[in-house]
Amino acid sequence: MINLEQAVVARLESHGEKFEILVEPHLAARIRQGENINIEDAVAALNVFGNSSKATRASDESLEKVFHTTDFATVAKRIIEKGEIHLTADQRKEMTEEKRRKVINFIARNAVNPQTGHPHPPHRIEMAMEEARVNIDPFKHVDEQVKEVVKALRPILPIRFEELRLAIRIPPDHAARAYGDIAAASTMEKDEWQKDGSWVCVVRIPAGIQVEFYDLINKLSKGEGQVKILNQVY
Repeated sequence: MINLEQAVVARLESHGEKFEILVEPHLAARIRQGENINIEDAVAALNVFGNSSKATRASDESLEKVFHTTDFATVAKRIIEKGEIHLTADQRKEMTEEKRRKVINFIARNAVNPQTGHPHPPHRIEMAMEEARVNIDPFKHVDEQVKEVVKALRPILPIRFEELRLAIRIPPDHAARAYGDIAAASTMEKDEWQKDGSWVCVVRIPAGIQVEFYDLINKLSKGEGQVKILNQVY
């Protein structure tokens, strides 16, 4: 559990009842976005309150009425997922800026300017977001927010998401070491070990990280790896 000083109130109102728990906001946000986090690690007390400021616990009857259970973990997860999480102004600013950076980096790495075929620099994306007056929700998942942001940016910024399919060959001296890093940095469609000990694979990567990925291949193979673009996927 967390210290009480770290906690904020998560509140859910339903069926005329009010339920509150004390949560760490960053962990609560991750739970809300689908991460598998132990509820006990994210709360300051293993109690569901009717009024947390007065330390008044919710009755078992009200829990059964709304959640059909009195199990704390089940109830707490529902409150986090469906309720309101009350942040301080500083917490909201910090978490919003953190999510904004993640959205900008995702777009910069995964999208290109269809007029040039090159990624948009993060600063250009940020300026367009300010121009479009994009609002960032600190509790929404990055993927969900990216869709909303890109829709708002398209009248201002030419943007298209695309992937590259690449065929890669790593020579025997570097193949075993390169396998894990390449698999982690891409989506692997197929791979095969050759009789001479070399490793070949077909992968997909976001077009925006093409240069970075090539640098990785060169580093892992000491410049001896071979990469061929098979096609672009839109």
